[in-house]
Amino acid sequence: MAERKAFLLRVDRTLLEDLQRWADDDLRSLNGQIEFLLRRALREAGRASSDDGGTRTSRRPKEGI
Repeated sequence: MAERKAFLLRVDRTLLEDLQRWADDDLRSLNGQIEFLLRRALREAGRASSDDGGTRTSRRPKEGI
């Protein structure tokens, strides 16, 4: 797992409540939801590094190969 660094994020209360509801709907923690959205925004803007450090896809080789 990639190294994680904690930092303080100040956001509007309404924004935080909206993000929490979205995270609940997607069965994610609030932190996980924020990371998901930031990674998606970076990919869409073409600014993500080749290894974003938190991809949740399986890296196991396919069976039979």
